[in-house]
Amino acid sequence: MRKRPEDLRSHRWFGVETMRSANHRSRLLQLGFGPQEFRGRPVIGVINTWSDLMHCHGHFRERAQDVKRGVWAAGGFPVEIPAMALPEVFQKPSTMLYRNFLAMETEEIARSLPLDGLVLMGGCDKTGPALIMGAISMGLPAIYVPAGPMLSGNWRGRKLGSGSDVWKYYSELRAGTITQGDWNEMEAGLSRSAGTCMTAGTASTMALAAEALGLTLPGAASIPAVDSAHPRMAAAAGARIVEMVWEDLTITRLLDQRSLDNAVAATMAFGGSTNAIPHLIAIARRAGIAMDLERFDAISARVPLIANLRPNGDRYLMEDFFYAGGSRAFLNVLAPHLALDATTVNGTLGAQLQGAEVFDADVIRALDNPLHPNGGVVVLRGSLAPDGAVIKQSAASAEKLSHTGPAVVFEDYNDLDARLDDPALDVTPDSVLVLKNAGPVGGPGFPEWGMLPIPKKLLAQGVRDMVRVSDARMSGTSYGTCVLHVAPEAALGGPLALVRDGDMIRLDVSARKLDLLVEEAELAARRAAWTPRKPVQARGWTGLYQAHVNQADNGCDMDFLERGTEAVEEPEIH
Repeated sequence: MRKRPEDLRSHRWFGVETMRSANHRSRLLQLGFGPQEFRGRPVIGVINTWSDLMHCHGHFRERAQDVKRGVWAAGGFPVEIPAMALPEVFQKPSTMLYRNFLAMETEEIARSLPLDGLVLMGGCDKTGPALIMGAISMGLPAIYVPAGPMLSGNWRGRKLGSGSDVWKYYSELRAGTITQGDWNEMEAGLSRSAGTCMTAGTASTMALAAEALGLTLPGAASIPAVDSAHPRMAAAAGARIVEMVWEDLTITRLLDQRSLDNAVAATMAFGGSTNAIPHLIAIARRAGIAMDLERFDAISARVPLIANLRPNGDRYLMEDFFYAGGSRAFLNVLAPHLALDATTVNGTLGAQLQGAEVFDADVIRALDNPLHPNGGVVVLRGSLAPDGAVIKQSAASAEKLSHTGPAVVFEDYNDLDARLDDPALDVTPDSVLVLKNAGPVGGPGFPEWGMLPIPKKLLAQGVRDMVRVSDARMSGTSYGTCVLHVAPEAALGGPLALVRDGDMIRLDVSARKLDLLVEEAELAARRAAWTPRKPVQARGWTGLYQAHVNQADNGCDMDFLERGTEAVEEPEIH
């Protein structure tokens, strides 16, 4: 049933004849708006995560205007509201520390202000999940506008991909195969426009997940940030949210088990970032939907990897993906593995995909010609990870997926930084590099330290991959045989905290196992002697985070925010 103007949430602020409402209207008049512009119109909050340090969102000042143009054209009243930017690279120790902060800010912005619907402007890795999480908890109609990937990098005629080629060529710099001048020249060609990483990293993974969830317009996930299709999409999203408000199409009506499974299937077939796992678990649980590591593993086992993009493939980037047909074509190929009757912001998922074509079958592979027969990520369990760990098998070395070797242990990142390149370090190509105290509590904030660098003396021998185990995350642009998200983390006394140099660790990806081969009696003695570290920072948001964050296998949401969308009393109008 279509809403009436008096049914709008904002009507309580602007539409009634009381002293309070008159005061609200007078303040809009003060801002230069006439009553015909805001009375009886849906008020749309355009939540913008732009900042001078948000490199991925450098175009968002203009895109916000495009969104507002669409809102005005559809008969709405747009109000742009800044929210905390979470710029990867710049923000220390990790943007993941602030994902839940932005989620809470989004929820409170929406609850406290006279908004009827939300346009969520995000893209850089944690902004999208955070905005979606906050919008779910508030429950208003919402649509997501992803930032879009940047243009492909270029260096001496070679394509460069964010992250993936940084790690690759920095290893070559450390090994002495390229010069510092080569490296500095490469820096200038790596990031050539506004937009998110152009590899199949976390940003594009989560944009694709949002489209599969039904929260974007068709094809929005893959449009490059500086392509003219991007402002057109932004304006169309602004127009669509106005209609969603009149239709009362809230975000909670869009999300169910089908849409969450669609998002998981899409991320696995994309070879997407391991970061999608805690993000999607957190999103699901905000909506009151069951989601755990086993569901990811089961879906990954049944879908093939069909996106031939770095860091899984070695040739193509997101610009190529867009030209090959983009997210609509990708999802259409994957359609046999999706619930096409799931609801989206623009009809059913199946309706969104009708007519989508693949224009380059090497970039977006057919189901019978995949890059890998299974999805990119595998969930591991065992004595070293009783609550789970993950590995991106599609970006690992095949010969390392079954490996047993002695541990070389680093107690934290500072220890790693100090000793990794020490010529006296007792390490061989068969060693297993272990990093502790890099999880949600220990990091703090679950930083992307999981792609541990190869020791310099091994690089000089030609070694380019080793088994690495940590309770950290890694960038979606990273690669290598890296076991991540080990839970419980070392800072909480999980088995990882007990590992010592020389302990044998066994990885068996086909068996989904990660084991510490130490006798239980010895482990019991170590456990009895273990004492927790003093928190890195125990005040402010970080202190609150460390006291209340859930573990990786539970999505790393705050324990006081992770719940379904039970009714929250609306604020009084004063």
